[in-house]
Amino acid sequence: MDGLPVVVVGAGPVGLAAAAELVERGVDPLVLERDGQAGAAVAQWGHVRLFSRWPELIDPAARRLLESRGRQQPDDDAYPTGAEWVQRYLRPLADALGDRVRFGAEVVGVARRGRDRVVDAGRDVEPLTVHVRGGSGVAVVHARTVIDASGTWGTPNPLGGDGLPAPGEREAADRITYRFPDLSELDARVRYAGKHVVVAGSGHSALSALVVLDELVQEHPDTRITWLLRRGRIGETFGGGDADQLPARGALGQRAEAAVLSGRIDVVTGFRTERVEPGDRLALVSTEGQRVADVDEVLALTGFRPDLSWLSEVRLALDTTLQAPVALAPLIDPNVHSCGTVYPHGERELSHPEPGVYLAGMKSYGRAPTFLALTGYEQVRSIAAALAGDRESAERVELVLPETGVCGGAGLTAVTAGSGGGC
Repeated sequence: MDGLPVVVVGAGPVGLAAAAELVERGVDPLVLERDGQAGAAVAQWGHVRLFSRWPELIDPAARRLLESRGRQQPDDDAYPTGAEWVQRYLRPLADALGDRVRFGAEVVGVARRGRDRVVDAGRDVEPLTVHVRGGSGVAVVHARTVIDASGTWGTPNPLGGDGLPAPGEREAADRITYRFPDLSELDARVRYAGKHVVVAGSGHSALSALVVLDELVQEHPDTRITWLLRRGRIGETFGGGDADQLPARGALGQRAEAAVLSGRIDVVTGFRTERVEPGDRLALVSTEGQRVADVDEVLALTGFRPDLSWLSEVRLALDTTLQAPVALAPLIDPNVHSCGTVYPHGERELSHPEPGVYLAGMKSYGRAPTFLALTGYEQVRSIAAALAGDRESAERVELVLPETGVCGGAGLTAVTAGSGGGC
């Protein structure tokens, strides 16, 4: 397999960082991106301001590559929006990588040449085959290694409380949105102003939605907001506040808490959606028989999940709960802790039984939330070091993440909420 490239799937923050790390170590990468530009997924939430400052959003090898080409990166402590992250960093980085990045190239499958996942013989000597759909059909690229940094943006979780779309959910698709809308746009404000809007979810996207919708209520008092929580109580949903080492993240929780305490937002806890009843206005019914009626719009901000369908012919060792690599899963399981503490991990923890296949970035977290760019950058630095033959550097993983100020299981229910949790 000498001379074959390392194929990186996805030209987002972690995919481009992987390419920069590989280039710096003299390893040839090929980045395949299905969209027509770098950071396409980030651009879709370009109106959202990040919790991290610029220094925490730029991969070190990427910075060195850009500076070698005369482009200085932001060094200030500002918090960029997604759009600014794309314009000032991701697209320039893709330009610096040049023809190592191929756009309009959708990876639809990865396998081992001449062998499906059942065959043992020769897996360690045959290259990986990357099936790529482009303008002229499907072609095959041979690779020594595949780093899947395609993220999870394309596969949001459904509203249904059992992980599948609830009966009636698909039929109401025109009134259910699975991503945080940009309420600075006139069309979005018209869509939600004066309506009964339900927000389902307890993560940062849901909290952000509560803040901007509360502002909308103050401008349009006939707007009604209902917040649905699957857990039995609010508990530590608002985060660590002043104890959060990412100040912007802590401040968001405080603003959301203030909006809820103002009385302008109705809160329904222990609500796991069992069905959606269509009609002129929707009704949501929970597994316990709770009913939220006269609903105009639903923001189902319940997180994302990895798309593993095109990896069906390679052998992955995934945790049965999180769909994350088995060695990583215990470190990030939200049923156990939500402290923001992730133990150092790199190439070894991200390896699979299939030689040369890695999941990196948000996709490596499976269904676990709260992923930071710093984590992805350290992951791909370690992988690049291993591929370059520098095992010492690959094993020397140093990852210090900002604490959330919260220590408890994010998956607590009304029954277990009093039992405590730990990091």
